Amino acid sequence: MALSHLSFFFACATVALASSREAVADSTFTISSTDLAPGKPIGRDLLFDQSECKGGNRSPQISWRGAPANTRGFAVTIVDPDAPGRGWWHWAVAGIPAGTDRLPNNASASGVLRKLGALEARNDWDTDGYGGPCPPPGKPHRYVVTVYALNNDELRLRQGTPALMFEHEIRTMAIASAQLTFTYGR
Repeated sequence: MALSHLSFFFACATVALASSREAVADSTFTISSTDLAPGKPIGRDLLFDQSECKGGNRSPQISWRGAPANTRGFAVTIVDPDAPGRGWWHWAVAGIPAGTDRLPNNASASGVLRKLGALEARNDWDTDGYGGPCPPPGKPHRYVVTVYALNNDELRLRQGTPALMFEHEIRTMAIASAQLTFTYGR
């Protein structure tokens, strides 16, 4: 009798696992941007506004769709994995409400994120919020934009926390993510 209960349990677990795989496969979480088109150069307005780049330091427009139904909030990061060491963090923002499906261009500096109740990390330029690309001359660098769907809206973060710590907290709550990669070189 105990063996049949065990067999029933494994059969139910297999069905539940197969059902959850189908649900993940059916939902397509994607990211797009009017500012970051594949194969097109990025605008000067997105580049860092100090050092040799002298850009506008405006965060890019980002849109997403297909997040899981149980999403409680979103987070966005931009990291340069080609920078020496652990990479270079250009932006980390968390606490974006679940009903949000896009951020406008310059959301970081314009106050849009504050109005949403979102928090921004201290980037590797040592400023809070967005810090645009400005790699050293030479080989172009890749920049990975990630939107995370989070299963929790209770953040244990504060404005100005280093981006790497934001990323750690974000990953503990992530249920899905979508990425877009662009390159920039000088």
